[in-house]
Amino acid sequence: MQSVAAALERLGEVAASPTVSRLATAFAAAGHELALVGGPVRDAFLGRVAHDLDFTTDATPDQILAIIAPISEAHWDIGRQFGTIGAKIAGETVEVTTYRADSYDGESRKPDVVFGSSLEDDLLRRDFTVNALALRLPEMKLVDPSGGIDDMLEGRLRTPSSPAVSFGDDPLRMMRACRFTAQLGFLVDDETEAALIELAPSIDRISAERVNEELSKLLKTDEPRRGLELLVDSGLAARVLPELPALRLEVDEHHHHKDVYQHSLTVLEQAIGYEKARGNLVSPDLTLRLAALLHDIGKPATRKLEGGGIVSFHHHDVVGSKLARKRLRELRFDNDTIAAVSRLIELHLRFFGYTEGAWTDSAVRRYVRDAGDQLERLHILTRADVTTRNKRKADRLAFAYDDIERRMTELAEQEELAAVRPDLDGEQIMAILGIRPGREVGEAYRFLLELRLDDGPLGEEVATERLRAWWAERSPA
Repeated sequence: MQSVAAALERLGEVAASPTVSRLATAFAAAGHELALVGGPVRDAFLGRVAHDLDFTTDATPDQILAIIAPISEAHWDIGRQFGTIGAKIAGETVEVTTYRADSYDGESRKPDVVFGSSLEDDLLRRDFTVNALALRLPEMKLVDPSGGIDDMLEGRLRTPSSPAVSFGDDPLRMMRACRFTAQLGFLVDDETEAALIELAPSIDRISAERVNEELSKLLKTDEPRRGLELLVDSGLAARVLPELPALRLEVDEHHHHKDVYQHSLTVLEQAIGYEKARGNLVSPDLTLRLAALLHDIGKPATRKLEGGGIVSFHHHDVVGSKLARKRLRELRFDNDTIAAVSRLIELHLRFFGYTEGAWTDSAVRRYVRDAGDQLERLHILTRADVTTRNKRKADRLAFAYDDIERRMTELAEQEELAAVRPDLDGEQIMAILGIRPGREVGEAYRFLLELRLDDGPLGEEVATERLRAWWAERSPA
């Protein structure tokens, strides 16, 4: 938390930028109010860099457009019905919205849009006090009608109005509470937490696409654990991602096993650490983080109590992959993300066989082939899945994975492992065997691919001989 003086200094720098000063001058000349609002003001106090510039004004959308058009390189009115006009000014994208005084019908998340006339009233209808801050321009006057600065000093997240009313008006704010808990490191106050628990079922009113958006934003934060725990403890996760709270398996008196829920959160944390440290993925990587969070969701369905105090979860990788695919589809994730996450979950146990005995080069090639373009994510997920407190075991697993990555690198240097293909393509197969396109070409290609994986590069001459021998053995005399 920055001091008020330091925050105002940072806000002064923002206000002095070409974009903001041009806007402030134009609105003042037109006789209208203008204020920088929400995230940029909040982040100045938190020492964070704000990437969006949001403004609010007493001007109507038509008046905003008339003021902005002459000073912008481009402008658009896609949010006009909600009072928002967007523009690019001095190379920066801004949004200016008319003061709002919305009312909700209690059934839909969409409000009846009513334009207001007061900045203070507009701020009091916002989601949380820490976002209900504004800086009047050009006079540089800070406006904080609900005590947002005090809440930031206390690390507290609460709503400007009654949380029951606020969440009842817009249930998506409950998921935003979870996200801001993670993103800002704040804790919800007791009244807000009670409202989350009581009103959790009302999240069902929100579309899957909007839930997806907030869940994704939460997972993309640097430290999502606290937000995910609030999502589960409040009962929201039971409505939007029930596989997550289902991981809190009952611990049988005689069949002890580690807490799968806490283990999954730890795997997520460790995966984020590897994601940043290795630097081979664009961070934050949502696909990796979804896979880390959901990698063990097949365990509740496969849990079996064995003799001797053993709990088994046979095939939870396969079951979990199917469950993840189903849930992510229901949450309207795109097909590429769904395919990648489900594949990572399916493969996340494959490596652990490596510690039981040395893999052949063929096995290493198959590991790379099966991972495909998800190999780096699989590397991270597999490493992150080691949460044992037994240092000797953890060191042994880390050493083993270092070894398999070393072998992959060596093989890749020798034979371009990342693009494993047979020594002959489909056209060559047809020419050598004198056959036309069809099922037999595919069978021959797969035979050659297996040879390639088992024996490495053969060269066209040897591959041709082996192909002809295979064809002679399978063809009738």
